[in-house]
Amino acid sequence: MITQHAVAIPKEEVANLVFPREAVQLSDDHRQRRDSKIQRAMQLGNNEHGKCRILFKDAEGLKVVETTVWSFDRDNIVLKYGLTIPVSRVLDIEMP
Repeated sequence: MITQHAVAIPKEEVANLVFPREAVQLSDDHRQRRDSKIQRAMQLGNNEHGKCRILFKDAEGLKVVETTVWSFDRDNIVLKYGLTIPVSRVLDIEMP
């Protein structure tokens, strides 16, 4: 996914963002790949304390945050300090 048009934010700003309830539009195939990447990002974060880049949309537009994924469920990705990003608003995850 192209991240050059996304606004990079520090993870601490995630707490101040507003997320619409509707999901971003993804094909079923893309959604499955994204969900697999979320799982791998969590493993990277827990096993190696590695960071990933999460590309998502909030109410204002496209954003990207570089962070560690601590856990996730079907609704949210959990970051450090209990910050969350709704899975339904995530477009892609990039890992090293």
